[in-house]
Amino acid sequence: MNRAFGALGRGVVRFRWLIIVVWVVGTIFAVKSLPTLGSQVNNDNSQFLPTSAPSNQAAALAEPLIGSSAQSEIPVVAVTSGPALTAADRAALRQLSAELAKVPTVESVRFLAESAGGNAAELLATSSTAPFGPTGPKTLVDDLQSAIDRAPLPADLRVNLAGEIVTNVATNAKSNKQGNLIEVFSILFIIVLLLIIFRSLLAPFATLLPAILVLGLSGSFIGALGAHGLKISFFTQILLIVLILGAGTDYGLFLVFRVREELLGGRPPKEAVATAVSRVGESITASAGTVVVALLSLTLATFGIYHDLGIPLAIGIVVMLGAGLTFLPALLTVLGRALFWPTKTAPRAHADGVWGRIAGRLVLRPLRTLVIGVVVFGALAAFATGFKPGGFGGQVTAPAGTAAARGNAALTDDFPQSSSNPTNVVMRFATSVWRDPTVLETATAGLRATGLFTTLAGPLDPNGSPVTAQDLQTLHAELPSARELVDANRLTPAGTSIAPALYSAYLATARYISPDGSTVQWEVGLRAGDPGSTPALDAVPAIRSAVARVASEVGASADGVAGEAPGLYDVSNISDRDLRKIVPVAVVAIGIVLALVLRSLIAPLYLILSVVLSYLASLGVSVIVFIKLGASGGIVFLLPFLMFIFLLALGEDYNILVMTRIREEAGQRPLREAVVRAVGATGPTVTSAGLVLAGTFAVLAVVGGSGSGNGQVREIGFGLAVGILLDTFVVRTVLVPSTVSLLGRWNWWPSAMGRHSTDGATSAPAGEGAGPSQG
Repeated sequence: MNRAFGALGRGVVRFRWLIIVVWVVGTIFAVKSLPTLGSQVNNDNSQFLPTSAPSNQAAALAEPLIGSSAQSEIPVVAVTSGPALTAADRAALRQLSAELAKVPTVESVRFLAESAGGNAAELLATSSTAPFGPTGPKTLVDDLQSAIDRAPLPADLRVNLAGEIVTNVATNAKSNKQGNLIEVFSILFIIVLLLIIFRSLLAPFATLLPAILVLGLSGSFIGALGAHGLKISFFTQILLIVLILGAGTDYGLFLVFRVREELLGGRPPKEAVATAVSRVGESITASAGTVVVALLSLTLATFGIYHDLGIPLAIGIVVMLGAGLTFLPALLTVLGRALFWPTKTAPRAHADGVWGRIAGRLVLRPLRTLVIGVVVFGALAAFATGFKPGGFGGQVTAPAGTAAARGNAALTDDFPQSSSNPTNVVMRFATSVWRDPTVLETATAGLRATGLFTTLAGPLDPNGSPVTAQDLQTLHAELPSARELVDANRLTPAGTSIAPALYSAYLATARYISPDGSTVQWEVGLRAGDPGSTPALDAVPAIRSAVARVASEVGASADGVAGEAPGLYDVSNISDRDLRKIVPVAVVAIGIVLALVLRSLIAPLYLILSVVLSYLASLGVSVIVFIKLGASGGIVFLLPFLMFIFLLALGEDYNILVMTRIREEAGQRPLREAVVRAVGATGPTVTSAGLVLAGTFAVLAVVGGSGSGNGQVREIGFGLAVGILLDTFVVRTVLVPSTVSLLGRWNWWPSAMGRHSTDGATSAPAGEGAGPSQG
């Protein structure tokens, strides 16, 4: 393997200028020609559920009323500052409807209802644009808003767009701003930290430049996938930033530190770069491999956020690996010794440094060190049992001060029965309810009797004004269906003897009864609380059971409950199942990678166990901070999953670097001396890399979670930062070296190094008190 990386190193040194030009030109071309990652983001977690989820099946059942999942439906709310809408207001709304209908992709704009107070009206624009497509929804919302802005509306009339799609467009815009801030502050943090670490001007920028290049290049690749159907969540966007900048800088540090070591050992610059690639190329490749394997295991998930997170982030790491093995060495070759100016790189005698001295003490008492570390980690891990999940809904509230927030507020105030994010109870009947509308009274009474709902808007009070089943039957016999009247823009009962209020109520039934009368829905308020709250999620099984019972009693052939609470309940269940399914797969896959790299079946076992212990301890710290001290009702449900995958993958980066160096040194000297030498050499690299990676996650926690109300980002950033720090300063540099010292030659079993000793390099395990020269 070293021969292959040696050849790669020599080739990169030889063709350095060509490699640099190809990377730079290729990145510029991709960024200019492909869609941006930010344009593909979807913030609603429930949109990542599989079609088999009960909430999605209920939404499909309600399609004749709430529209197809392939269409966008956007409420348009008009509110007068006067006591009631005037004839001029209604005429202006008719004209506005005609203008909105001219917007590209808009198929219809229909009147839904006037408010019970008569001071507001609600229209509904239906478009062929997919509601969560890459750029279509934003274009649609912008075009609709432009049409509203151009319309000659009366001075007393305020018109706003509302609903889930408009909210998603607004939150996407804010997500993009947050992503830009996270990227900028992460880069600044890393540069400052690398300036301190290297004490040189060029090394920090050379180390970080490949990661910045890859961030733009991989973001364009992933954006192109999003434009072709891959769903991309907000978490994909922000985690790609911190993963590429953090892991990319780590790989850069692995190489730059080894180049400096080779220069200090007396090699000329070009030979130092080629040698560094041959020595750490395998470590970098294996490190990236563990991350890619862990990420690709996510494709086994059912929940879309997990499933669709794996491929984009794996693409980013693969591109980063390519840049780390080609672009960075080429850049280092061009810079030569100037890379480390003004520090000196003249040859000098080897010194173990601070970490070498620490390792020298550890190998004297490895068992004591290991026991103390396990006890402390175990105590922290015990708090992980107090984890309570929350934050299932994602960021589904429009940012304060936006037009979407104003539209949603107007919809809630004037059309409480038309919530911008309702819970929908749906029933389908074998025969039309128009034949016997009394079934609506029975079903409404049955739903109300469950005691599970605070409000119950449906066909018998479609716009807040009650109507009877007899009234509906009479109106339906005399008039076309409500949907036909709305589509024909017949908003007044001209030419009939029907009272205006009754006529308006009949028009509003288009929202609750399908034209053929076979599908009926009720929009309900949940007694358990806000649809995105944990109590509401806990109430979903009882709600589904009660709805099914009422549906059976009234003879419905199918039923379901759609909306945020049912969707998020399904998110919770499917997420839990995915966690139980994917974790074992990821552990086995990474174990295989470690076994291949280390040529051992023993070392992967304790290396993975160390990561699991670190993971549980980190989760325990998060529970202490957010639940015990912060009095939070729960931590974002994604945290355990993301922490396990990222700490398992990224933690093994440092394991591989340390263990491959120990193996390299153990081929030349006694094992415990090899441990001291390897930890002394890799300690600065691991420490620096860990600080960089933990710092980028800390930036994510501070910048991503501040001022946005997005506590989920703060919790994820904090948990991952804590985990990386524990890995860096305790696991990799204390617990692993102690374990290696205790196991001796068994670390490498069944390879040749594990079967016999050579010059004392791989002796059998030694007991407490042995000196560092003993193996």
